[in-house]
Amino acid sequence: MRWVRSVLLVPPGTPDIGSAGGFLRWLVRRQFLNLVVGGVYGTIWMGTQGAVPLVVGAAVEAVIHGNRGQIVGWAFAVLGLGVVQAGSGGLRHREAVTNRMLAAACVQRLVARQASALGGDLPRHVAAGEVAGIGASDVGNIANVLDILPRLTGAVVAVVGVAVVLLLTSLPLGLVVVAGVPLTALAIGPLLGPLERRQRVQREEIGKASSITSDTVVGLRVLRGLGGEKVFSARFARASQRIRVAAVRTAKLEATLAALQLFLPGVLLVAITGIGAHLVLTGQLTPGTLVTAYGEAAFLLIPLEALIEAAYYFTGGLVAAGRVVALLSRERDLSFAPLPSAGRTPAGALYDEQTRLRFEPGLLTAVVTDDQEETHQLVERLGRYSEPPEGLAVTVGGLSLSELSLSELRSRIMVLPKEATMLAGTLAETLSPPAAGPLHLPLADALRGAGAQEILDGSPEGAGTEVPERGTTLSGGQRQRLLLAAALRANPEVLILDEPTSAVDAHTEAEIALGLREVRQGRTTVVFTASPLLCERADLVVLWSHGVTTAGSHHELLRSNARYRELVARGMDSPGAPGARP
Repeated sequence: MRWVRSVLLVPPGTPDIGSAGGFLRWLVRRQFLNLVVGGVYGTIWMGTQGAVPLVVGAAVEAVIHGNRGQIVGWAFAVLGLGVVQAGSGGLRHREAVTNRMLAAACVQRLVARQASALGGDLPRHVAAGEVAGIGASDVGNIANVLDILPRLTGAVVAVVGVAVVLLLTSLPLGLVVVAGVPLTALAIGPLLGPLERRQRVQREEIGKASSITSDTVVGLRVLRGLGGEKVFSARFARASQRIRVAAVRTAKLEATLAALQLFLPGVLLVAITGIGAHLVLTGQLTPGTLVTAYGEAAFLLIPLEALIEAAYYFTGGLVAAGRVVALLSRERDLSFAPLPSAGRTPAGALYDEQTRLRFEPGLLTAVVTDDQEETHQLVERLGRYSEPPEGLAVTVGGLSLSELSLSELRSRIMVLPKEATMLAGTLAETLSPPAAGPLHLPLADALRGAGAQEILDGSPEGAGTEVPERGTTLSGGQRQRLLLAAALRANPEVLILDEPTSAVDAHTEAEIALGLREVRQGRTTVVFTASPLLCERADLVVLWSHGVTTAGSHHELLRSNARYRELVARGMDSPGAPGARP
């Protein structure tokens, strides 16, 4: 199908994010040809319906005058109009669905592209519930605008055509239509502004409730452990009540609009019928012409309903487009070089000017610290997920990270945070990160380095085993080892690990410490840890405490530094740890 090819092959392009209306106009321009085709079908569909009363009126005149030949001819004309109406209606509907799906796919791809571009900055800009809300409701509301446009085109043409026919048939009847349609629009116009505002409030409340739900799902285990179910229930109940109040206020206006959608065209129909009947009684109009006038007035209910429905869809579409534009307008907190650093290969030490910590190339360096917040900030800077203070920089090989393009930076420096997230998919997909280029490690080596081979061996379908989002079917240690294996397989020049063994037992930790040193031989690896097992295998151990840096081997620091002994003592008390006390 044509729309499938369009979705898969045509990039979404650069949208107009100056305003909600500008975004909708950009979508219309992008799908202009499809909309024109749909509008043509919609016009034929509406036009054939509007032509039926004309033919029926002529047939009535033929019956009155006893002209059988004309009666048969007009009967076949009605049949022909019905066939054309059915065919054009089906084609119009197909184009409407095509336009709807093209618009929905385009907006979804724009949102996904923006989420990818914002990267780690996304949670700082937009709540998870807000992004989910855009996918759940806003995309559909925007697609409705593109769906209704072909019908709207046909409705406008049909109203103009009926007005012309009635003006030619009877000036009073034509004037009723010419005056009645604008009055109908004026009657519903004052409702659209308040409706848009109420829909916006309702949408905001839904976003807040979605964020509460998203946060709770993520922290459900912790929530239950603390006995916080009642607290969550109360918060969600309050949010639900706010949504209910907003929805009821919106529904009142929507109900009023729906009532006017039937009432106003009905008034117009009654007026045309009454005036037409009076004209027949006074001899100014023939019975056949009255049938035509009544039929055209009854037909007007269809295009007028489409006009009012379009006004409703445009209102909802503007609200939804405003939410999408707000997301697409967000910019990264960090700026990256547009192109790779040609001719400047940043091979050398990784250096943070704020802490003056230097990590030499090719070494496995363990960093022991007593300030978790400072550690988190340092890890963020080393991976360039945040900026260092003004006037300072993080460099690799003497080149500031700010001078690297995003793709170059992520391929050279990889960070595995303490709270890394596992995405849904098979174990094979989890262990095949997109960053794994031509220099990636063989899977067997990555599993050995992370002590994760037994996880694969014990899974019912091996590498094909499906794992849900966040790896909820796995233990904390299994998730940690699989994510470590994925990072090792990517084999970046610099790998930064934040407490990579915090969820495993001492035996597995010892296995990881040995495997990590072997598979990262000759590559720069920085491990933030207080594990004596990892520190013992490190080429260099750095104690970073209260801004003071002390470097040496694990055993040297054990002998000479009381603070170091204090920080690693708990790990050394673990069963099986070297030097553990009986």
